[in-house]
Parts: sequence; structure tokens; C-alpha cells
Amino acid sequence: MQKPMTCLAERGARSVGGGAATILLVLLPLLLPQNPALAQTDWSFVGGDQGRMRYSTLNQINRKNVKNLQVAWTFHTGGLLPKVNSAIQCTPVVIEGVMYVTSPDTQVIALDAATGRERWRFNPQRIAKWRYLYNRGIAYWSDGQIGGARRILLAIPDGRLYSLDARTGRPDPDFGKQGAVELRAGIKRNLADLTYGVTAAPVVFENLVILGFSVGEGHVSAPGDVRAFDVRTGTESWRFHTVPQPGEFGHETWPGESWRERGGVNAWGGLSVDAKRGLVFAGLGSAAFDFYGGDRPGDNLFANSVVALDARTGRRTWHYQLVRHDVWDYDLPTPPNLVTVTHDGKRREAVAQVTKTGYVFLFDRVTGQPLFEIRERPAPQSDAPGEQTSPMQVYPVKPAPFVRHGFSEKDVTDISPAAREFVLEKMKTMRSGPIFTPPSVRGTIQMPGLHGGATWSGASFDPTTGLLYINANDMPWQVFLTPATPDKNYKFAARGIGWLTDKDGYPAAKPPWGTLNAIDLNRGEIKWQVPLGEYPELIARGLAPTGTENFGGSCVTAGGLIFIGSTRDEKFRAFDKATGTLLWEHKLEAGAYAAPSTYSINGRQYVVIAAGGGGKLATKTGDAYVAFALP
Repeated sequence: MQKPMTCLAERGARSVGGGAATILLVLLPLLLPQNPALAQTDWSFVGGDQGRMRYSTLNQINRKNVKNLQVAWTFHTGGLLPKVNSAIQCTPVVIEGVMYVTSPDTQVIALDAATGRERWRFNPQRIAKWRYLYNRGIAYWSDGQIGGARRILLAIPDGRLYSLDARTGRPDPDFGKQGAVELRAGIKRNLADLTYGVTAAPVVFENLVILGFSVGEGHVSAPGDVRAFDVRTGTESWRFHTVPQPGEFGHETWPGESWRERGGVNAWGGLSVDAKRGLVFAGLGSAAFDFYGGDRPGDNLFANSVVALDARTGRRTWHYQLVRHDVWDYDLPTPPNLVTVTHDGKRREAVAQVTKTGYVFLFDRVTGQPLFEIRERPAPQSDAPGEQTSPMQVYPVKPAPFVRHGFSEKDVTDISPAAREFVLEKMKTMRSGPIFTPPSVRGTIQMPGLHGGATWSGASFDPTTGLLYINANDMPWQVFLTPATPDKNYKFAARGIGWLTDKDGYPAAKPPWGTLNAIDLNRGEIKWQVPLGEYPELIARGLAPTGTENFGGSCVTAGGLIFIGSTRDEKFRAFDKATGTLLWEHKLEAGAYAAPSTYSINGRQYVVIAAGGGGKLATKTGDAYVAFALP
């Protein structure tokens, strides 16, 4: 029996709270003229704006002439490390003609945005114990004075935060210790053998730099608290406990001692900011351990929640939990997009959260109230000893999911009879069913998989049409629980985690396996969906484009275009934003597993993308930034 959403308050903690209304920053692009000479010229934030719309008013490059795009310049950063599967996941930031990028080994480099010529670089010097090298960009801060302070904020995976002079690249001697803050030093727990650092770009609000953290997902892992630091001195200003401590809101959702030294629940995908309202938004990850929660009964706030925080104090303003007691690694992998939509004939300033589950949840920006109804439904239950999954999960009525939910015989691949028969035989030995079918000892087929649905790539939004653009993965995964050895203080670990594939290694589901989606947030409807990416060898066999697993993201422009790389076939593409028609593509020297940006210098529009390869898709690595322009 379905319950109204008011019942959520009865499950331990209220889902919404109050806030202050003011002018919406992201309405600005609507007020800007469409003349490219007068439109925005910079790409000042990793997300295009602080609310992460990844929208540009530039239209010099448009539907009619995009086919003429050519390479304007290519810059190789260096910093590729032998036998290290690195990836440039950085979205370039462009301010006043200068582009700021990072290399595979997390150097910061300033380039002339028109030519790609290097101006300066800073090398934080890699520490050998780094377990990953991913970096998704930098943040820029200015004191607003002519000739005043300009800073580049860089946070890296080993747990250091740097402040650099934007003009020279030299560390700011007034910030932390010789320009750096050791982030591990602020944590009481022993993090010596634990992952604790930052992969997403920081965000800036007034004189604060605010960070979400990447931490491990095992039984022992670091805390995922959101933290803010003074941008001038590096002293910590506030901290939001993502696992509520005793006496804090939501602590009752962690019975007994289950909250103590709990890891995960982290904003590893980054943050978004409503500067006018003084709010910072996070999409939080799952609580550790990812696949078994017998030691953490209950709903586990604020795991898998959209959270709105007061940017000056870190106090919770409102939250909404989208997955309860997560045992599927269904993190919220990206911060929400701050958007403006039309509902019931009125303009509404909203928060759009895309998810690994393939849902888009839409909330009022100030109150957190859902703009489309959200309902509870019964969910499949775990058969693992000691596990108690949530009896109910939440589902938005609109929009419909943009990926398939669950896995059954009707979903099995049809790319060949042999491939289908292989998967059907494998299915007989495993548990399968609808979305939220829990992991099991016999093995569970999980769809959507651990990589989504949506990933850290997030979404882009066109404020002139209300369309949200999401690149998605649509493939089954397999997860096996295995009993822990007697010397462990936990009951189950996991094994065999990965794609469920056919005999040749292709995804076990019918294509498409990767898609680009346009969702009308005004109506709550999917407007179009097209495959994203291809396997050349399958095309040669006469199959239509199947799409591929993809990581990166898109940007959308007033020229009627969506630019996106992301696919394992190493192509950079432009689509018609109204129809999803492919208009242009270019083969890169390595995969583009990052979001592009676009900007204008002296009246000429450029689109730039990182071609770094590697990463989750494990294709060949690279170290290039490639900028395109019209002849």
C-alpha cells in the first residue's frame, strides 16, 4: 500500500525545512542578449555558473555551421605516469582570457585561452601512496578589487588544499602553511591507511572555500563531512556532520552505536551554490560499507540525501533522502542543478537531482518540497543473514526513469543468439528482479548498475526551454556477498562486482547501453533519448549504434547545441538540443571523460574538452586539452 509523502516525517526525521527567498542567480542567462558579441565570454565555474547549469549564451557556433568546426589548438600537459590508470576529468575554467586546467598528476596549468600557450604551472608533487589521481577542476576567487587578490583553489586526492596566486601560480603564503592546508589534520580519527581527499572542484561562497570529500567505501573508511575554510587564511570555518552526532538532527536514524566512526555519506561529486540565498547544496553518497548494512540498521541519514546548507554556517536548511539504507552503491553521484522551471503557470526556482537510479527529483529551492509528487512503494527484501533493508523506497511520479529498472529475461541481450543464450544460462544461478533487489550470497543482478543511470557527469540545463540533458549508463551489474572470515568484525564482504556480460564481454542487456536524454522539467516528461557512443566492430556486423558506458558530461548553448564526449569510442560530438540529432563528431587521441566548456575570445567562440582517457573505462590514457573553433 502506498503512503503519502507526509509519512516520511514519521520515519525518523523531517524531509524539509525553511529558507530565505531572494533573486535567483541562474536567471541571469535569460536576461543576457543572444548577440555573441554581447553574450557571456568566460566559463568562470566548472559548472558554467555556481548552480551548475553548464549553459552558455554563446551562439556563434550553431546548428548550421557546427559541421565546420576544426581544431584551433591542442595542449599536452605532461604528467602521465607509467602503469597508472589516470584520467583527466577536469572541466577547464576560463576567466579574462586565461584558462585553468589540471594534468593527469594534478598539476595546475594556466593557458592563454586563445592559443593554448602555457603561462604558468604549479606542481603539488605527487605522494606515492595516492590511490587515485582523478581531479575535476579548480575554483577561482577574487576579492573584487581592481588589482586585488586573485586565487586558484586546488584540492587534491591526497588530502591537501592549495591557494595559488592566479597571476603567477605561486602558493599564497598567508594560506595555511606555505599555501597549503593539510585536510587530514582536522580529523580526530586515524586516517593513515584510509582514503581521504578531494576529486571534485571546490566551490567558493563569499570568503569561504567549501569542499566535499572522496573517501573509501569499505567497512573501515573516513568520514564524509562537508567542510568550509577561510579563503584568505585556510582556517576551518564550519563542518557539517553528514552522519549526525549525538544531539544533532537525524541522529535517531542511527540506532545504538552504528553512527560511531561511520564512513562514507560524502559529497564526493562536489557542491552547487545559490549565492543570492547563501545556500550550498550537496548530493550525498551511501554509508560504508556499500553492499551490506547489517551493522547500520535504519534509514541512515543523511546518506543518499539532497541536503541544503546555510553557506555561512553549515547548518542544515532542508534535506530529502532518496534511497533508504543503501546496499546498492546508489550514491547521489553529483550535486544538484539549480534551475528555474514553470509549474502551474508560475516560475519556480528549483533543485534538480539526477541519480544512479535513473530518476530526476525536483524540489523547491527554498523549502525542499517536491514539485512532482513522490510516493513510497514496497521494495524487495534482503535474504542475507543480519541484513534488514528498508521495507519502502521512494519514487517520483514524474519524470519517468531515463534508464531501465530491474532485470529479467525480456531485458537479456539480443545482439546474437549465442550472446543471449550465454546470459540466460548465467541468470539461472543468480538472483534478479526489480530495482532495489538486494545483494545476495548467490549473486544478484543489479540494474541500474553501480555506474548508473547518471554518474558524476551530472546534467546540463537550458534555462530558455526547461530541458535537462543527462548522459546515462543502462547496463546490468553483478554483486556477490561473501561471508567474512572469523577474524573480521563484520559478517559479509563483497566479491565479483562488475558488469554482467555476454561471452564476448559486451553488456548482458539489450542495447542501448549508453544514452543521451532530454527531460522537460516543466512537464516532467522525457522529450527524447538517443544512443550515445558505439562499438565499431558491432557497427561492422550491421548492428545499429548501441551506445557505450560513458563518463564525462555535456554543455548546452544558445546556438542550439549539446557538446559531449564521455564515450569509450573516444569521440567528441555535437547534438541538436531540440531533437537529439547528431550534427558533428571528431575522433580524439584519447577518451574525453570530462565535461567540456565554451567561451569567447575577441569575438571567436571556442569549445574545449580534456582528452585524458583511462579512468573507469580503462581505455588508453592521454594528456591533451583540445579546443575547437570555426575557421
